[in-house]
Amino acid sequence: MHNHFNGLKTAGLFGAIFGLLLALGWAASVYFGNSSFIWIFALIGVAMTFYSYWNSDKLAIKAMHAFPVSEAEAPAMYRIVRELSTKAGQPMPRLYVSPTEAPNAFATGRNPQNAAVCCTQGILQLLDERELRGVLGHELMHVYNRDILTGSVAAAIAGVISSVGQMLSFSAMFGGGNRDNDNPGGAIAGLAMAFLAPIAAMFIQLAISRTREYDADEDGATLTGDPLALASALAKLEAGVSRAPLAPTKDLVNASHMMIANPFRAQDISRLMATHPPMADRIARLQGMATGYRPN
Repeated sequence: MHNHFNGLKTAGLFGAIFGLLLALGWAASVYFGNSSFIWIFALIGVAMTFYSYWNSDKLAIKAMHAFPVSEAEAPAMYRIVRELSTKAGQPMPRLYVSPTEAPNAFATGRNPQNAAVCCTQGILQLLDERELRGVLGHELMHVYNRDILTGSVAAAIAGVISSVGQMLSFSAMFGGGNRDNDNPGGAIAGLAMAFLAPIAAMFIQLAISRTREYDADEDGATLTGDPLALASALAKLEAGVSRAPLAPTKDLVNASHMMIANPFRAQDISRLMATHPPMADRIARLQGMATGYRPN
């Protein structure tokens, strides 16, 4: 069990985002006078979740222009990942390298049998082997904890909510909807939901991502048996990203939640809009693991 109740937090956040989807379905049902919308949106949510989950191994790899590497090309990566995956009793994932100087790493794939782990050239140059082992342990735990599924579901549902909210908003602006509705209060509430639900869904999706990072830190440090190695790596990554940030293109923004460190400049995002917890908090928790003290 995670000492910071991250699993419980994630379950609560998922309940909230699915509740938003159903509430938006209700809003559309009220606005258009057709109760079938709530079921249509539920089905759309399931379909989008399945599609995103099945194709999750392609998104970040494509966004980072990563290419597969052999053991001869990346011996340290292979040695570390083979050791840790064997220790965890899991299959060896595919290994990739991204040709960018920005230091980062990510794992992707719908399950341990179809997983991939990628390091950028920048992180391979920045970290020593002990720190790299801490990072790769973190990434492997994202796979073993099914965090790719978690992130795909959250992103898909948030996307559906955003699209439906925009549809309702445009319909209202251009005079759509049920003009003969006998419940004007419900229609107003539904329209308010159409504007507010996408914003709320985005914040919930980001909160889920931050919670899963804490879990991967803790579980990865347990797998490697060396929380201070990951803490040292995170400190270097924070400095490295500030020196070589990536431009927040659409593809990279969509894939950034998979990376161990937010790849963008700190001033490009607020704390509420971040896909990752503050590095100082993550480092403090890892240092607490090493000393037996767990900060709240």
